[in-house]
Amino acid sequence: MPVASLLHLLLLSAIWGGSFLLIRVGAPALGPVPLMEARVLLAAIFLAVVALLLRRPLAWRTHWRHYLFVGLFNSALPFLLFGYAALTLSAAMLSILNATSPLWGALIAVVWQKAPLAGRTLAGLALGIAGIGLLVGFDRVALEPGAGVAIVASLAAALCYAVASNYAKTARTVEPFANAHGSMWAASLLIGPLLLAFPPNATPTPGIALAVLALGVVCSGVAYLLYFRLIADIGAAPALTVTFLIPLFGTGFGWFFLDEAVGWHTLAGGAVVIAGTALVTGFSPRLLTLRKEAANV
Repeated sequence: MPVASLLHLLLLSAIWGGSFLLIRVGAPALGPVPLMEARVLLAAIFLAVVALLLRRPLAWRTHWRHYLFVGLFNSALPFLLFGYAALTLSAAMLSILNATSPLWGALIAVVWQKAPLAGRTLAGLALGIAGIGLLVGFDRVALEPGAGVAIVASLAAALCYAVASNYAKTARTVEPFANAHGSMWAASLLIGPLLLAFPPNATPTPGIALAVLALGVVCSGVAYLLYFRLIADIGAAPALTVTFLIPLFGTGFGWFFLDEAVGWHTLAGGAVVIAGTALVTGFSPRLLTLRKEAANV
C-alpha cells in the first residue's frame, strides 16, 4: 500500500474510533437525539460548502428517495442507537460491537441477495458471536441497569449499516460524494422532528460544544471525504481494513481520555470479533500490498 494511502487509512481509523469517544462524552450531556441531529446537520453543512467549492451537484429531485433510504439506515438510525447505547456502554465496547457490521451484512446477503453461505463465512459468523459473548459476558458494564438493551441497540446499529451496504450493491448508482452529502441532509430531516420530544438535556458547555463540532465536521464530513479518497486510491476491498482498526483506536481513546477499564476480555473479545469479521469479508493481508494500479484493473 502506498505510504500516503496507509496514512489516510490510519487517520480515518483514528477519526472513526474517536467518534465513539465523542459520543460517549456528548450523549449523556445533551441526549442522543440533540447530539446526533447536531452531528448530521453540521456534516451536511460542511459537505454543502465543499460541494459548492467543487461544483458538485446534489441532484436531489432525481435521487431523493435514495438519499432518504441511505440517510435512514446509514446515519439516522445507527447514530441514534449508538447515542442511546453510549449512555451505558464504554467507548471500547461500542467500537467493537460496531465491527460486527460485516457479520450482519453476510447474513443479510444470504436472505436479500440469495448469496451462498460459504464455510469460511459460517466460521466467521461463529467467531463473531463467540467474540461478542466473550466481550459482554465478562464486562462489569454488562451488569449495569439497561446494559442489555444498550448492547442490543449497538448490534442493531451495526445491522443498520449492513442493510445500507447491501442496498448500495443493488441501488441506482450515485456518485459517492453526492451519496454522503445527500444522505446527511436526509438524516437531518429524519432526526429533526424528534427534537420536539427529546430536547437537549442542558445548554452545552464549551467543551461539549467543541466535541459536537468535531463529531459533525471531522468524524462525519471529513471522514467521508477521506474514505472516498481511499476507495479511489486503493479500491474498496483494501479500504475495508478500516473496520479492523477502528476498535483499536476506540478502545485506546476510551482508556486514555475516559479512564475506561480495558480487561483481558475486552482485548480477547475484540480480537475474536475482528477475526470473524476478517473471515466474513474475505480479508487477506495480501490486500495491504495492493497498489492503485492493481486496484483499478
